[in-house]
Amino acid sequence: MVGSGVFLKARVMTCAVDTPLLVLGVWIVGGLLSTAGALTYAELAAMMPRAGGEYVFIREAYGRFAAFLFGWMRFFIGNGGGLAALASAFGIFFNVLTAGALAALAFTVTLPGGHAWRVSAVEGVGVTAILVVALVNCASVRWCGRVASVTTVLKVALVAGLGIAALTAGNTSWTNFTESGAAGTCEGIAAGARGGVAGFGAALLAAMWAYNGWNELTYVAGEVERPGRNLPLALLGGLGITSALYVFVNASYFAVLSPAAVASTPLASSVATEVVAGMIGPAAAGVMAGVLAVSVLSTMQVVVLVAARIPFAMAQDGLFFTSLGRVSERSRVPVQAVLAQAGLAMVLVVSGSFDALTDYAVFAILLFGLLIGGSIFVMRRRYPDAERPYRTWGYPVVPMLFLLVTGWLLANTLMTSPRSALGGLLLMTLGVPFYLYWSRLAPSPDAERTIST
Repeated sequence: MVGSGVFLKARVMTCAVDTPLLVLGVWIVGGLLSTAGALTYAELAAMMPRAGGEYVFIREAYGRFAAFLFGWMRFFIGNGGGLAALASAFGIFFNVLTAGALAALAFTVTLPGGHAWRVSAVEGVGVTAILVVALVNCASVRWCGRVASVTTVLKVALVAGLGIAALTAGNTSWTNFTESGAAGTCEGIAAGARGGVAGFGAALLAAMWAYNGWNELTYVAGEVERPGRNLPLALLGGLGITSALYVFVNASYFAVLSPAAVASTPLASSVATEVVAGMIGPAAAGVMAGVLAVSVLSTMQVVVLVAARIPFAMAQDGLFFTSLGRVSERSRVPVQAVLAQAGLAMVLVVSGSFDALTDYAVFAILLFGLLIGGSIFVMRRRYPDAERPYRTWGYPVVPMLFLLVTGWLLANTLMTSPRSALGGLLLMTLGVPFYLYWSRLAPSPDAERTIST
Protein backbone atom coordinates (compact mmCIF):
# COMPACT_ATOMS: atom_id res chain seq x y z
CA MET A 1 0.00 0.00 0.00
CA VAL A 2 2.71 2.50 0.94
CA GLY A 3 3.97 3.80 -2.37
CA SER A 4 3.06 7.12 -3.93
CA GLY A 5 -0.42 8.14 -2.77
CA VAL A 6 0.56 9.30 0.72
CA PHE A 7 3.18 11.61 -0.82
CA LEU A 8 1.11 12.98 -3.70
CA LYS A 9 -2.61 12.88 -2.92
CA ALA A 10 -2.77 15.48 -0.12
CA ARG A 11 -2.90 18.18 -2.81
CA VAL A 12 -5.93 16.68 -4.55
CA MET A 13 -7.70 16.00 -1.26
CA THR A 14 -7.14 19.54 0.06
CA CYS A 15 -8.55 21.00 -3.15
CA ALA A 16 -11.59 18.73 -2.82
CA VAL A 17 -12.52 19.38 0.84
CA ASP A 18 -10.63 22.64 1.63
CA THR A 19 -9.70 22.11 5.30
CA PRO A 20 -6.97 19.98 6.98
CA LEU A 21 -9.38 18.43 9.48
CA LEU A 22 -11.64 17.22 6.66
CA VAL A 23 -8.59 15.83 4.83
CA LEU A 24 -7.63 13.84 7.93
CA GLY A 25 -11.26 12.75 8.27
CA VAL A 26 -11.20 11.42 4.70
CA TRP A 27 -8.05 9.41 5.48
CA ILE A 28 -9.80 7.88 8.50
CA VAL A 29 -12.95 7.05 6.50
CA GLY A 30 -10.79 5.52 3.76
CA GLY A 31 -8.99 3.36 6.33
CA LEU A 32 -12.30 2.21 7.85
CA LEU A 33 -13.73 1.42 4.41
CA SER A 34 -10.63 -0.55 3.48
CA THR A 35 -10.77 -2.42 6.80
CA ALA A 36 -14.40 -3.37 6.20
CA GLY A 37 -13.35 -4.71 2.81
CA ALA A 38 -10.38 -6.55 4.31
CA LEU A 39 -12.58 -8.22 6.94
CA THR A 40 -14.76 -9.47 4.09
CA TYR A 41 -11.88 -10.53 1.85
CA ALA A 42 -10.12 -12.34 4.70
CA GLU A 43 -12.89 -14.92 4.92
CA LEU A 44 -12.91 -15.47 1.16
CA ALA A 45 -9.13 -15.70 0.92
CA ALA A 46 -8.81 -18.16 3.80
CA MET A 47 -11.63 -20.21 2.28
CA MET A 48 -10.19 -20.22 -1.26
CA PRO A 49 -6.38 -19.76 -1.07
CA ARG A 50 -5.71 -19.97 -4.80
CA ALA A 51 -3.49 -18.02 -7.20
CA GLY A 52 -5.59 -15.22 -8.66
CA GLY A 53 -7.42 -14.26 -5.45
CA GLU A 54 -10.28 -11.94 -6.41
CA TYR A 55 -10.57 -13.61 -9.82
CA VAL A 56 -11.25 -16.93 -8.05
CA PHE A 57 -13.81 -15.33 -5.68
CA ILE A 58 -15.81 -13.89 -8.57
CA ARG A 59 -15.59 -17.10 -10.61
CA GLU A 60 -16.96 -19.21 -7.76
CA ALA A 61 -19.71 -16.71 -6.88
CA TYR A 62 -20.88 -15.44 -10.29
CA GLY A 63 -19.39 -17.69 -12.96
CA ARG A 64 -16.66 -17.52 -15.57
CA PHE A 65 -18.04 -14.59 -17.58
CA ALA A 66 -17.98 -12.20 -14.62
CA ALA A 67 -14.57 -13.55 -13.61
CA PHE A 68 -13.23 -12.98 -17.12
CA LEU A 69 -14.44 -9.36 -17.19
CA PHE A 70 -12.76 -8.82 -13.81
CA GLY A 71 -9.51 -10.34 -15.06
CA TRP A 72 -9.72 -8.31 -18.27
CA MET A 73 -10.28 -5.14 -16.23
CA ARG A 74 -7.44 -5.97 -13.86
CA PHE A 75 -5.00 -6.70 -16.65
CA PHE A 76 -5.76 -3.62 -18.75
CA ILE A 77 -6.98 -1.10 -16.16
CA GLY A 78 -6.48 -2.06 -12.52
CA ASN A 79 -3.01 -3.57 -12.69
CA GLY A 80 -1.87 -2.09 -15.99
CA GLY A 81 -3.10 1.41 -15.17
CA GLY A 82 -2.08 1.16 -11.52
CA LEU A 83 1.47 0.10 -12.37
CA ALA A 84 1.66 2.86 -14.99
CA ALA A 85 0.50 5.41 -12.41
CA LEU A 86 3.22 4.29 -10.00
CA ALA A 87 5.78 4.57 -12.77
CA SER A 88 4.50 8.08 -13.50
CA ALA A 89 5.00 8.97 -9.84
CA PHE A 90 8.52 7.54 -9.99
CA GLY A 91 9.22 9.80 -12.96
CA ILE A 92 7.78 12.83 -11.10
CA PHE A 93 10.11 12.27 -8.15
CA PHE A 94 13.11 11.78 -10.41
CA ASN A 95 12.21 14.99 -12.22
CA VAL A 96 12.31 16.85 -8.89
CA LEU A 97 15.66 15.19 -8.13
CA THR A 98 17.07 16.56 -11.41
CA ALA A 99 15.59 20.05 -10.81
CA GLY A 100 13.16 19.67 -13.70
CA ALA A 101 15.74 18.56 -16.27
CA LEU A 102 13.74 15.47 -17.25
CA ALA A 103 10.60 17.47 -18.06
CA ALA A 104 12.68 19.77 -20.26
CA LEU A 105 13.76 16.82 -22.44
CA ALA A 106 10.56 16.36 -24.41
CA PHE A 107 9.06 16.18 -27.86
CA THR A 108 5.54 16.90 -29.09
CA VAL A 109 3.59 14.97 -31.73
CA THR A 110 0.55 16.50 -33.43
CA LEU A 111 -2.19 13.90 -33.66
CA PRO A 112 -5.08 13.84 -36.16
CA GLY A 113 -7.57 16.55 -35.26
CA GLY A 114 -4.86 18.94 -34.12
CA HIS A 115 -4.38 17.40 -30.65
CA ALA A 116 -0.83 17.63 -29.29
CA TRP A 117 0.75 14.61 -27.57
CA ARG A 118 3.75 15.51 -25.45
CA VAL A 119 6.21 12.91 -24.15
CA SER A 120 9.19 13.76 -21.97
CA ALA A 121 12.08 11.97 -20.28
CA VAL A 122 9.83 11.75 -17.19
CA GLU A 123 7.79 9.07 -18.97
CA GLY A 124 11.01 7.46 -20.24
CA VAL A 125 12.26 7.02 -16.68
CA GLY A 126 8.93 5.49 -15.71
CA VAL A 127 9.13 2.98 -18.55
CA THR A 128 12.67 2.03 -17.52
CA ALA A 129 11.55 1.49 -13.91
CA ILE A 130 8.82 -0.93 -15.03
CA LEU A 131 11.35 -2.90 -17.08
CA VAL A 132 13.73 -3.18 -14.12
CA VAL A 133 11.11 -4.44 -11.63
CA ALA A 134 9.72 -6.87 -14.20
CA LEU A 135 13.14 -8.46 -14.68
CA VAL A 136 13.59 -8.69 -10.90
CA ASN A 137 10.25 -10.47 -10.61
CA CYS A 138 11.30 -13.13 -13.07
CA ALA A 139 13.37 -14.60 -10.21
CA SER A 140 11.88 -16.96 -7.57
CA VAL A 141 8.82 -15.93 -5.56
CA ARG A 142 10.61 -16.50 -2.24
CA TRP A 143 13.53 -14.26 -3.25
CA CYS A 144 11.18 -11.51 -4.47
CA GLY A 145 9.22 -11.80 -1.22
CA ARG A 146 12.37 -11.24 0.81
CA VAL A 147 13.21 -8.15 -1.24
CA ALA A 148 9.67 -6.86 -0.66
CA SER A 149 9.93 -7.43 3.10
CA VAL A 150 13.14 -5.42 3.37
CA THR A 151 11.89 -2.53 1.25
CA THR A 152 8.59 -2.42 3.16
CA VAL A 153 10.42 -1.91 6.45
CA LEU A 154 12.43 0.90 4.83
CA LYS A 155 9.25 2.53 3.49
CA VAL A 156 7.49 2.47 6.84
CA ALA A 157 10.58 4.03 8.45
CA LEU A 158 10.61 6.67 5.71
CA VAL A 159 6.98 7.70 6.20
CA ALA A 160 7.26 7.75 10.00
CA GLY A 161 10.56 9.63 9.83
CA LEU A 162 9.07 12.26 7.51
CA GLY A 163 6.22 12.90 9.94
CA ILE A 164 8.49 13.09 12.99
CA ALA A 165 10.93 15.43 11.22
CA ALA A 166 8.11 17.76 10.15
CA LEU A 167 6.66 17.97 13.66
CA THR A 168 10.03 18.58 15.35
CA ALA A 169 11.60 20.95 12.81
CA GLY A 170 10.69 24.06 14.79
CA ASN A 171 8.73 25.84 12.03
CA THR A 172 5.36 24.23 12.63
CA SER A 173 2.18 26.30 12.81
CA TRP A 174 -0.88 24.70 14.39
CA THR A 175 -3.06 27.56 13.17
CA ASN A 176 -2.83 25.97 9.72
CA PHE A 177 -5.46 23.45 10.86
CA THR A 178 -8.03 26.25 11.18
CA GLU A 179 -7.43 27.66 7.70
CA SER A 180 -8.91 26.85 4.28
CA GLY A 181 -7.26 25.77 1.07
CA ALA A 182 -9.92 27.35 -1.15
CA ALA A 183 -7.44 29.98 -2.36
CA GLY A 184 -5.03 27.35 -3.69
CA THR A 185 -4.36 27.12 -7.42
CA CYS A 186 -5.45 23.44 -7.56
CA GLU A 187 -3.78 22.79 -10.91
CA GLY A 188 -5.67 20.22 -12.98
CA ILE A 189 -8.57 19.80 -10.50
CA ALA A 190 -12.08 20.04 -12.01
CA ALA A 191 -14.43 22.57 -10.41
CA GLY A 192 -17.10 19.87 -10.02
CA ALA A 193 -14.79 17.87 -7.73
CA ARG A 194 -14.35 20.70 -5.21
CA GLY A 195 -16.49 21.22 -2.11
CA GLY A 196 -19.61 19.57 -0.70
CA VAL A 197 -20.51 15.91 -0.99
CA ALA A 198 -18.96 15.65 -4.45
CA GLY A 199 -15.68 17.03 -3.11
CA PHE A 200 -15.68 14.57 -0.22
CA GLY A 201 -16.22 11.73 -2.68
CA ALA A 202 -13.39 12.97 -4.90
CA ALA A 203 -11.08 13.19 -1.87
CA LEU A 204 -12.09 9.69 -0.75
CA LEU A 205 -11.33 8.36 -4.24
CA ALA A 206 -7.84 9.86 -3.94
CA ALA A 207 -7.39 8.29 -0.49
CA MET A 208 -8.51 4.90 -1.79
CA TRP A 209 -5.65 5.04 -4.31
CA ALA A 210 -3.22 5.38 -1.40
CA TYR A 211 -4.87 2.45 0.40
CA ASN A 212 -5.05 0.38 -2.78
CA GLY A 213 -2.98 -2.77 -2.54
CA TRP A 214 -4.32 -4.60 0.51
CA ASN A 215 -6.63 -6.65 -1.71
CA GLU A 216 -3.77 -7.76 -3.95
CA LEU A 217 -2.39 -10.00 -1.22
CA THR A 218 -5.15 -12.43 -2.20
CA TYR A 219 -3.60 -12.85 -5.67
CA VAL A 220 -0.75 -14.86 -4.18
CA ALA A 221 -2.91 -16.64 -1.59
CA GLY A 222 -1.95 -19.99 -3.10
CA GLU A 223 1.70 -19.28 -2.27
CA VAL A 224 1.15 -18.20 1.36
CA GLU A 225 2.00 -20.61 4.20
CA ARG A 226 -0.82 -21.27 6.72
CA PRO A 227 -3.32 -19.08 4.78
CA GLY A 228 -6.11 -19.50 7.34
CA ARG A 229 -3.97 -17.65 9.90
CA ASN A 230 -1.56 -15.50 7.89
CA LEU A 231 -3.94 -13.99 5.31
CA PRO A 232 -6.35 -12.36 7.82
CA LEU A 233 -3.41 -11.31 10.02
CA ALA A 234 -1.59 -9.63 7.11
CA LEU A 235 -4.72 -7.93 5.75
CA LEU A 236 -5.95 -6.47 9.04
CA GLY A 237 -2.57 -5.81 10.66
CA GLY A 238 -1.19 -4.14 7.55
CA LEU A 239 -4.24 -1.88 7.19
CA GLY A 240 -4.12 -0.81 10.83
CA ILE A 241 -0.46 0.20 10.64
CA THR A 242 -0.87 1.94 7.30
CA SER A 243 -3.95 3.92 8.36
CA ALA A 244 -2.13 5.26 11.42
CA LEU A 245 0.89 6.22 9.32
CA TYR A 246 -1.23 8.03 6.72
CA VAL A 247 -3.12 10.14 9.27
CA PHE A 248 0.10 10.95 11.14
CA VAL A 249 2.14 12.03 8.11
CA ASN A 250 -0.70 14.09 6.61
CA ALA A 251 -1.12 15.91 9.93
CA SER A 252 2.59 16.71 9.77
CA TYR A 253 2.15 18.18 6.26
CA PHE A 254 -0.35 20.72 7.53
CA ALA A 255 1.80 21.50 10.55
CA VAL A 256 4.44 22.82 8.13
CA LEU A 257 2.41 24.11 5.16
CA SER A 258 -0.83 26.07 5.06
CA PRO A 259 -3.80 24.43 3.29
CA ALA A 260 -3.49 26.98 0.47
CA ALA A 261 0.18 26.06 0.01
CA VAL A 262 -0.69 22.34 -0.08
CA ALA A 263 -3.44 22.99 -2.64
CA SER A 264 -1.02 25.05 -4.75
CA THR A 265 1.62 22.30 -5.01
CA PRO A 266 2.55 22.01 -8.72
CA LEU A 267 1.73 18.84 -10.62
CA ALA A 268 5.46 18.43 -11.30
CA SER A 269 6.20 18.24 -7.56
CA SER A 270 4.73 16.58 -4.44
CA VAL A 271 3.51 17.75 -1.06
CA ALA A 272 6.18 15.65 0.68
CA THR A 273 9.04 17.35 -1.16
CA GLU A 274 7.49 20.79 -0.56
CA VAL A 275 7.35 20.01 3.17
CA VAL A 276 11.03 19.07 3.24
CA ALA A 277 11.93 22.19 1.28
CA GLY A 278 9.99 24.28 3.78
CA MET A 279 11.83 22.68 6.72
CA ILE A 280 15.39 22.57 5.42
CA GLY A 281 15.60 24.43 2.15
CA PRO A 282 15.18 23.81 -1.61
CA ALA A 283 18.32 21.65 -1.84
CA ALA A 284 16.84 19.06 0.53
CA ALA A 285 13.76 18.63 -1.67
CA GLY A 286 15.83 16.91 -4.35
CA VAL A 287 17.28 14.45 -1.86
CA MET A 288 13.81 13.71 -0.50
CA ALA A 289 12.48 13.18 -4.01
CA GLY A 290 15.19 10.57 -4.60
CA VAL A 291 14.24 8.73 -1.42
CA LEU A 292 10.56 8.79 -2.38
CA ALA A 293 11.44 7.47 -5.82
CA VAL A 294 13.04 4.45 -4.13
CA SER A 295 9.84 3.98 -2.09
CA VAL A 296 7.69 3.96 -5.22
CA LEU A 297 10.11 1.60 -6.99
CA SER A 298 9.78 -0.92 -4.16
CA THR A 299 5.98 -0.73 -4.40
CA MET A 300 6.17 -1.33 -8.14
CA GLN A 301 8.19 -4.48 -7.45
CA VAL A 302 5.39 -5.89 -5.29
CA VAL A 303 2.67 -4.84 -7.76
CA VAL A 304 4.40 -6.69 -10.58
CA LEU A 305 4.83 -9.70 -8.27
CA VAL A 306 1.09 -10.03 -7.59
CA ALA A 307 -0.40 -8.57 -10.80
CA ALA A 308 0.86 -11.35 -13.05
CA ARG A 309 -1.18 -13.95 -11.10
CA ILE A 310 -4.45 -12.69 -12.60
CA PRO A 311 -3.63 -13.35 -16.29
CA PHE A 312 -1.91 -16.55 -15.13
CA ALA A 313 -5.12 -17.80 -13.45
CA MET A 314 -7.21 -16.78 -16.48
CA ALA A 315 -4.88 -18.63 -18.84
CA GLN A 316 -5.04 -21.69 -16.58
CA ASP A 317 -8.83 -21.60 -17.02
CA GLY A 318 -8.41 -21.33 -20.80
CA LEU A 319 -9.81 -17.78 -20.85
CA PHE A 320 -6.68 -15.85 -21.85
CA PHE A 321 -3.56 -16.26 -23.95
CA THR A 322 -2.29 -19.80 -23.32
CA SER A 323 1.34 -18.76 -23.04
CA LEU A 324 0.57 -16.61 -19.97
CA GLY A 325 -0.45 -19.72 -18.02
CA ARG A 326 3.01 -21.28 -18.16
CA VAL A 327 5.41 -21.35 -15.22
CA SER A 328 9.19 -21.19 -15.52
CA GLU A 329 10.80 -24.53 -14.66
CA ARG A 330 13.71 -22.71 -13.01
CA SER A 331 12.03 -19.99 -10.94
CA ARG A 332 8.44 -21.35 -10.73
CA VAL A 333 7.26 -17.87 -11.77
CA PRO A 334 4.79 -17.13 -14.62
CA VAL A 335 7.48 -15.18 -16.46
CA GLN A 336 5.50 -14.52 -19.63
CA ALA A 337 2.56 -13.17 -17.60
CA VAL A 338 4.97 -10.88 -15.72
CA LEU A 339 6.45 -9.52 -18.93
CA ALA A 340 3.05 -9.10 -20.62
CA GLN A 341 1.67 -7.09 -17.69
CA ALA A 342 4.80 -4.94 -17.60
CA GLY A 343 4.69 -4.34 -21.35
CA LEU A 344 1.12 -3.05 -21.18
CA ALA A 345 2.01 -0.71 -18.29
CA MET A 346 4.90 0.73 -20.32
CA VAL A 347 2.45 1.70 -23.07
CA LEU A 348 0.05 3.28 -20.56
CA VAL A 349 2.79 5.36 -18.93
CA VAL A 350 2.96 7.63 -21.97
CA SER A 351 -0.83 7.84 -22.36
CA GLY A 352 -1.95 9.98 -19.40
CA SER A 353 -1.14 11.95 -16.26
CA PHE A 354 -0.68 10.50 -12.79
CA ASP A 355 -4.05 11.59 -11.42
CA ALA A 356 -5.93 10.52 -14.57
CA LEU A 357 -4.37 7.05 -14.41
CA THR A 358 -5.13 6.56 -10.72
CA ASP A 359 -8.76 7.70 -11.07
CA TYR A 360 -9.12 5.40 -14.08
CA ALA A 361 -7.75 2.43 -12.12
CA VAL A 362 -9.53 3.08 -8.80
CA PHE A 363 -12.99 3.38 -10.37
CA ALA A 364 -12.63 0.01 -12.10
CA ILE A 365 -11.24 -1.60 -8.95
CA LEU A 366 -14.12 -0.29 -6.84
CA LEU A 367 -16.67 -1.50 -9.39
CA PHE A 368 -15.55 -5.10 -9.02
CA GLY A 369 -14.91 -4.58 -5.32
CA LEU A 370 -18.68 -4.17 -5.08
CA LEU A 371 -19.15 -7.59 -6.69
CA ILE A 372 -16.44 -9.23 -4.61
CA GLY A 373 -17.82 -7.80 -1.38
CA GLY A 374 -21.23 -9.18 -2.31
CA SER A 375 -19.78 -12.61 -3.05
CA ILE A 376 -19.47 -13.34 0.68
CA PHE A 377 -23.28 -13.43 0.89
CA VAL A 378 -23.42 -15.70 -2.16
CA MET A 379 -20.81 -18.10 -0.75
CA ARG A 380 -22.44 -18.22 2.71
CA ARG A 381 -25.74 -19.20 1.11
CA ARG A 382 -24.34 -21.56 -1.53
CA TYR A 383 -21.77 -23.33 0.67
CA PRO A 384 -23.03 -23.06 4.26
CA ASP A 385 -20.95 -26.04 5.41
CA ALA A 386 -17.69 -25.15 3.63
CA GLU A 387 -14.50 -25.00 5.68
CA ARG A 388 -13.90 -21.39 6.80
CA PRO A 389 -10.66 -20.95 8.78
CA TYR A 390 -11.67 -17.32 9.34
CA ARG A 391 -15.16 -15.80 9.54
CA THR A 392 -15.79 -12.09 8.91
CA TRP A 393 -16.15 -10.12 12.13
CA GLY A 394 -19.43 -8.20 12.26
CA TYR A 395 -21.13 -10.21 9.50
CA PRO A 396 -23.48 -9.21 7.86
CA VAL A 397 -23.26 -5.54 8.97
CA VAL A 398 -19.58 -4.96 8.08
CA PRO A 399 -19.80 -6.36 4.51
CA MET A 400 -23.04 -4.44 3.95
CA LEU A 401 -21.45 -1.15 5.04
CA PHE A 402 -18.56 -1.83 2.67
CA LEU A 403 -21.03 -2.38 -0.19
CA LEU A 404 -23.09 0.75 0.57
CA VAL A 405 -20.11 3.12 0.82
CA THR A 406 -18.44 1.61 -2.25
CA GLY A 407 -21.68 1.98 -4.22
CA TRP A 408 -22.00 5.64 -3.22
CA LEU A 409 -18.36 6.30 -4.12
CA LEU A 410 -18.89 4.79 -7.57
CA ALA A 411 -22.00 6.91 -8.18
CA ASN A 412 -20.17 10.05 -7.03
CA THR A 413 -17.24 9.28 -9.35
CA LEU A 414 -19.60 8.89 -12.31
CA MET A 415 -20.86 12.41 -11.62
CA THR A 416 -17.53 14.13 -10.87
CA SER A 417 -15.22 12.22 -13.27
CA PRO A 418 -17.50 10.74 -15.96
CA ARG A 419 -14.77 10.52 -18.60
CA SER A 420 -12.53 8.23 -16.53
CA ALA A 421 -15.44 6.14 -15.28
CA LEU A 422 -17.12 5.64 -18.66
CA GLY A 423 -13.77 5.01 -20.32
CA GLY A 424 -13.12 2.18 -17.88
CA LEU A 425 -16.58 0.70 -18.51
CA LEU A 426 -16.07 0.88 -22.28
CA LEU A 427 -12.73 -0.90 -22.08
CA MET A 428 -14.33 -3.69 -20.04
CA THR A 429 -17.05 -4.24 -22.66
CA LEU A 430 -14.34 -4.64 -25.31
CA GLY A 431 -13.45 -7.91 -23.58
CA VAL A 432 -16.81 -9.55 -24.38
CA PRO A 433 -15.94 -10.82 -27.90
CA PHE A 434 -12.63 -12.18 -26.57
CA TYR A 435 -14.51 -14.10 -23.87
CA LEU A 436 -16.88 -15.57 -26.46
CA TYR A 437 -13.87 -16.79 -28.44
CA TRP A 438 -11.84 -18.21 -25.55
CA SER A 439 -14.84 -19.77 -23.74
CA ARG A 440 -15.47 -22.04 -26.73
CA LEU A 441 -11.96 -23.41 -26.43
CA ALA A 442 -11.82 -23.55 -22.62
CA PRO A 443 -12.31 -26.79 -20.64
CA SER A 444 -15.47 -27.43 -18.65
CA PRO A 445 -15.87 -25.03 -15.72
CA ASP A 446 -16.51 -28.03 -13.50
CA ALA A 447 -13.08 -29.52 -14.26
CA GLU A 448 -11.69 -28.34 -10.90
CA ARG A 449 -13.30 -27.51 -7.57
CA THR A 450 -11.86 -24.83 -5.35
CA ILE A 451 -14.33 -25.13 -2.45
CA SER A 452 -13.69 -27.77 0.24
CA THR A 453 -16.59 -28.86 2.43
